[in-house]
Amino acid sequence: MTSQTLREARKYEETAEKIIKKEDRPGFHLSVRTGWLNDPNGFSYYKGEYHLFYQYYPYESRWGSMHWGHAVSRDLLHWEYLPAALAPDEAYDKDGCFSGSAVTLPDGRHLLMYTSVCKKHLENDVFCDIQTQSLAVGDGIDYEKYAKNPVLDEKDLPEGASNIDFRDPKMWQAEDGTFYCVIGSRPADGSGQILLYTSKDGFEWKFKSVLISNRNRFGKMWECPDFFKLDDAWVLLANPQGMLPKGFEYHNGDGTLCLIGDFDEEAGTFTEKSDQSIDYGIDFYAPQTVLAPDGRRIMIGWMQNWGTCSLRTPEEPWFGQMSIPRELSVKNGRLYQRPVRELDEMRCNKVEHLNVSFSDIIRLEGVKGRRVDMEVVLRPEEGQEIYQKAAIRFAQDDNFYTALSFRPRESILKVDRKFSGSRKAIIHQRRSLVNSTDGNLKLRIILDRFSVEVFVNDGEHVLTATMYTDQSADGISFFADGKVNMDVVKYDLY
Repeated sequence: MTSQTLREARKYEETAEKIIKKEDRPGFHLSVRTGWLNDPNGFSYYKGEYHLFYQYYPYESRWGSMHWGHAVSRDLLHWEYLPAALAPDEAYDKDGCFSGSAVTLPDGRHLLMYTSVCKKHLENDVFCDIQTQSLAVGDGIDYEKYAKNPVLDEKDLPEGASNIDFRDPKMWQAEDGTFYCVIGSRPADGSGQILLYTSKDGFEWKFKSVLISNRNRFGKMWECPDFFKLDDAWVLLANPQGMLPKGFEYHNGDGTLCLIGDFDEEAGTFTEKSDQSIDYGIDFYAPQTVLAPDGRRIMIGWMQNWGTCSLRTPEEPWFGQMSIPRELSVKNGRLYQRPVRELDEMRCNKVEHLNVSFSDIIRLEGVKGRRVDMEVVLRPEEGQEIYQKAAIRFAQDDNFYTALSFRPRESILKVDRKFSGSRKAIIHQRRSLVNSTDGNLKLRIILDRFSVEVFVNDGEHVLTATMYTDQSADGISFFADGKVNMDVVKYDLY
């Protein structure tokens, strides 16, 4: 039976979404129905559609008591909102239904596992969030919370692990029918670790092992884990809090981490062989993956950074959007990401300019827009010294723009939105050390109304950033310091 809290949220979102014009939303990135959105949850394929839930506060465009919003899509790019799936309406989750995941049960029902949060009063008006794991079962629209919730709590933690930082369960089912789940945890050293749990039926769960320990190497607490096999390797995605930079590989603050290595299934332990950031731009966090029916591993992330949430004012009717879904692969021990191939079906109005030589600022006929898929190849002019710098400016008018610039001698690619119209002193640029030989670089730039995603060298690096420049700023220009030869193939996306 639907609770009063959930009924109120569903009624509110149905009314409030009507004040948001379609043209004021992203074109093909999922945004919140109304109010606030953060982490993707329950990314799954169920009854012929992709289901994506999300951390949700419908009543204001700021973080609040977490609900689960819900949307479905057949192509991962055109989304239909469904009624909110979960609301904080039980004693064990009265302070929030935090992040989690979804699987299909053998009987065809859709099983959700989420972190249930209840504040505990300590002393002197100090409260802490007690985090447990709970279940809900449904048909793809309506979900009923399990009578025996929570199914994992303090008694299911290994010695020294905190019940305050115990969150974000990601489930999957193995070929033998066993259900597995990884959960983020904080051990006694104040660092991070990932715990592994197993279940025969998806309802009764047991602690198996500490999958991997951070030991204060990559930030502190690890949130939002995901764990899967990909191209004969095992991949662990996690989001460490309080990261310190390591050259160009990580950025300060809450960041993304990909570990690639081996999984000892019997012991329940993962051994990393390589590490890297997932995204090198400004706005990307808490990604979650799904195994598509055709075998692709597809990832989507919250296209935001906790340190940049003030970029949009609370007076706006919505805040938060998801990245474009990305197909994943592992090559030479590195995670590669490409936009889902379904995006190619949206391409139209092809404009092509090949072997363009320039050494100043140029614009190209037919190259403009804010819903764009553009492939750019940069290289030095034949017979000339390597250029000093090349840049691409977009979402541009006489006053504003966001820029992507490349310095081949240092092999550094930078995204910079400080001139995008923001009045906030927050993070506006990020740099990435990319692979380039003799000034050659291949880029695929995806523009939507409020974002840019840059895929470098066929997905070897990705840089993501949001931007809220007025939609009338649709210019694209190119700049070179030195002699650059360039190919541009641009499509509109509709």
